[in-house]
Amino acid sequence: MSRTLEVTSTNGARLHVEVHGSEDAPAVVLSHGWTCSTAFWAAQIADLARDHRVIAYDQRGHGLSPYSPVCSTDALADDLEAVLAATLAPGERTLVVGHSMGGMTIMSASGRPRFQEHAAAALLCSTGSGRLTAEARVVPLPAGRVRTWLTGRVLGSSLPLGPVTPLAKKILKYATMGPGSAPRLVDACARIVHACPRAARHAWGGVLDRLDLDHGVRKLTVPTVVLHGTADRLTPSSHARALVAELPNCAGLTELFGIGHMSPMEAPNAVNGRIRELVTTYVTGSVPVRLEEGA
Repeated sequence: MSRTLEVTSTNGARLHVEVHGSEDAPAVVLSHGWTCSTAFWAAQIADLARDHRVIAYDQRGHGLSPYSPVCSTDALADDLEAVLAATLAPGERTLVVGHSMGGMTIMSASGRPRFQEHAAAALLCSTGSGRLTAEARVVPLPAGRVRTWLTGRVLGSSLPLGPVTPLAKKILKYATMGPGSAPRLVDACARIVHACPRAARHAWGGVLDRLDLDHGVRKLTVPTVVLHGTADRLTPSSHARALVAELPNCAGLTELFGIGHMSPMEAPNAVNGRIRELVTTYVTGSVPVRLEEGA
């Protein structure tokens, strides 16, 4: 069973929201990353909706959510709160899953009353709280000012991506996916990214370039698992280690060897398994336990 709804957030931003699965099943909220959409979560929706209520939404300016000129980490938090309010009953608890910018959405919303009311636990996939341009390795140069500057220009570029060509897929695979990614996955990922409107890609890229959410990490007091791929060039393992060190209630670290930045697409079984464990432990379970580290 699936339904869609439109949710209005701050500044009149309209959000496309999808709800999959039975209304009386435990809820999972999925928040996607920069240049992606609900289509990014196809493998999670197909698997989890069999016995969960899966709530996925398009970030403002992405997918079917119209572009809003207000782009900030506060807007990300506003939008998540609006989705939680529209899809969950008062006091209902859920697992909130964020990939990349979706993880940053969770960090930004961590201290908000609506988030604290509804979030029983969180899963941060392939994300970081700051220093993105300094630590990213998408530009094949040694770390330093030149690489940081070029990375910032890439994130904030307003140039069109153009059609999905073999060269475009090769570049996208190098920057965002592991070396063993299947061609069909690279093609699917490229089509999702290339479908992102240029204005949204440019505006949100600037937000990521200036990102500083360390304070949000310290306010994320719900049990939180950090998941990352060892071949991630956009948010390399240094971000995962920093999150684990700063989270007040870190419930484990999952490392996916050979997996790149697009971990939910590249390793759906591992990600879905972690989601199921967290729902069982913190949403439907009676006694929370600390999850073991490792994939």
